[in-house]
Amino acid sequence: MIASNYADHAEREISWRVFKTIWPYLLEYKARIGLALFCLVMSKAASVSSPFLLKHIVDSLSQDPLSSALVIPAALLLAYGFARFSMILLGEIRDTIFGRVTERAIRKIGLKVFKHVHGLDLDFHLDRRTGGLSRDIERGIKGINFLMRFFVFNIVPTLLEIILVIGLLFYNYGLGFAAITMVAVIFYLVFSMVTTDWRTGFVREAANADSIASNVCVESLLNYETVKYFTNEEYEAERYDESLLKWEEAKRKNRLSLLGLNAGQAMIIASAMASMMWLAAQGVVDGSMTIGDFVLINAFMMQLFLPLNFLGFVYREIRGSTANIENMFALMNVTSTIDDVDDAPELKLTSGIISFDNISFAFQPDRPILKALNFIVQAGQQVAIVGASGAGKSTLVKLLFRFYDPDQGHIAIDGQDIRKVSQKSLRQAIGIVPQDTVLFNDSIFENIRYGNPAASDEQVVRAIKLAHLKDFIAELPQGSDTIVGERGLKLSGGEKQRVTIARTILKQPPILVFDEATSSLDSKSERSIMSALQEISKDHTSIIIAHRLSTVVNADKIVVLDHGTLVEQGSHNELLDLKGRYFDLWTAQLRHRA
Repeated sequence: MIASNYADHAEREISWRVFKTIWPYLLEYKARIGLALFCLVMSKAASVSSPFLLKHIVDSLSQDPLSSALVIPAALLLAYGFARFSMILLGEIRDTIFGRVTERAIRKIGLKVFKHVHGLDLDFHLDRRTGGLSRDIERGIKGINFLMRFFVFNIVPTLLEIILVIGLLFYNYGLGFAAITMVAVIFYLVFSMVTTDWRTGFVREAANADSIASNVCVESLLNYETVKYFTNEEYEAERYDESLLKWEEAKRKNRLSLLGLNAGQAMIIASAMASMMWLAAQGVVDGSMTIGDFVLINAFMMQLFLPLNFLGFVYREIRGSTANIENMFALMNVTSTIDDVDDAPELKLTSGIISFDNISFAFQPDRPILKALNFIVQAGQQVAIVGASGAGKSTLVKLLFRFYDPDQGHIAIDGQDIRKVSQKSLRQAIGIVPQDTVLFNDSIFENIRYGNPAASDEQVVRAIKLAHLKDFIAELPQGSDTIVGERGLKLSGGEKQRVTIARTILKQPPILVFDEATSSLDSKSERSIMSALQEISKDHTSIIIAHRLSTVVNADKIVVLDHGTLVEQGSHNELLDLKGRYFDLWTAQLRHRA
């Protein structure tokens, strides 16, 4: 789909608003831009001087006196060589200077977008595919790079050279030469843009076919085991061949349309050069021009049309680039529904009391999740929240982290409404072992250090011991340097959870949340981990979200939810004595184990 979307963008008009958006980032480096423009002008001056020097070399060589033929050409040849060298050197200096400006601007823009996206609420990220989001940012960055590189290094210099050449031809050789050049350039530009617009359909078709073939290949390889289970290798090969056939046909159309574009451009260039050469030859014959003038005009035309060969490609790419840049900057206009209040103070923790006061919440108005919940987690207390699937247990955690705000009521920590403190300080105060454990594609050691990037190696090793990971790591050939794979896929569910527990231990937050922290562990590992959790939970306010009730029997208080409503709360024994909802859940789990 990547190529398809990019081709679709090529159908859109060039958005000049993009330049207005980028310009402030470039203006921070006025001196560099000024120096780059100076080098640009001087490079083009050297470029247009070369044909004149070539003319004088040819004319001097055509003269009779031997001294002129030896002395004057030598000086002119040196001057010609210096002009060509200056043109290349100044161009390289310009590219280097402006390249630094572009790269710094891209870095600042990319970082700003990245930070903004990270600051958006959970709803935004749930509604968008992460891959699509990252592609928008990646394409936007590449679009800025392409736009700056080709617009500044290709289009602007070419336009400047066209203006200089037409002016010099008019001044030195009259209206005829200038008019032919101007008409040829206009025809060339119009033809290239119109033909490129026509070709866009074929480019998009080829891109779509390429995307489909790639998807079929990747999907088949990702599901390698399933293909083997059902012996469908031939079926997959046929599917892939069908997609490759469409790609082959699309590429043929694309290639033929490119032939038409190149042939038309060549015809315009050849006609213009032939016309100019005919006029120059007539001038040489009637004595109004020299052979050097003939060579000069030929050199000018060659020099002028060479960079225009890429115009069709550049035109299409610039249209796609401006669309991609607009898509990226559109992310900056997205606002978060969960924002800090102005000058939000940091959360000040004194004892760690958490109060849920009349909390009601729904993702959709017709589907309430939590209904008027009231309970308090005292300082240093371990409170378990239990209930059937869909009771709203994990939603409470999201509200505590302020991924969402409750529709009614408020959550307070040590008497401070969490909506009135900064989100950063709130989340720094809470450590979590989530139900869905996700690791980065890095070593076990660095995944644990992620809990506190500033932690020393000794602190990481201590966290490994407390999470009962030491024996497991010792069995690995590469030990704690073992790479866990994308999203931690090289580790089992239980191993990933223990890595996450170690990460949370390393963070050392005053408030701990365990969201189904032992759901992927066997009974032996569960007992081991629960012992560790009990140890690290001492003197910490902690909340345990649990489906497996055996893990919460020692909790100071158990809160029982049923369809978003708090139905019971108390200790394990107190709730069993009530013979209510908790008793039913406990009995059902005992029966299931039996």
